[in-house]
Amino acid sequence: MIRFLCRCLGLLLVAAGFVGIVYDGARSIANNTVLVTSVSDVAVALMKDRAASLQAMAEGGQPTLWKLLGLPFTLSPAAPIALALGLVLLWLGQPPRAGIGTSFRP
Repeated sequence: MIRFLCRCLGLLLVAAGFVGIVYDGARSIANNTVLVTSVSDVAVALMKDRAASLQAMAEGGQPTLWKLLGLPFTLSPAAPIALALGLVLLWLGQPPRAGIGTSFRP
């Protein structure tokens, strides 16, 4: 069951990564500059009001940890992160390989 969920979520994230690449490419062509959608832009689009409260909560708990890990993550491009995470989940969800010397004949 966990493998199935990993594969489904992995496929969704890979598809979202490709959609993000196409979206960023179309925006870049239309504006004649390189435009990249960041993770914070995606979070604001999906969660609207809760994104600011989550950021304030993270900054209030550990400000140095937020500056070292949280801020660079939120400013990074969303499409490559979605692709990488999706590929990792697909790799984790693959079926186990047959052992050496295992026969599949009846």
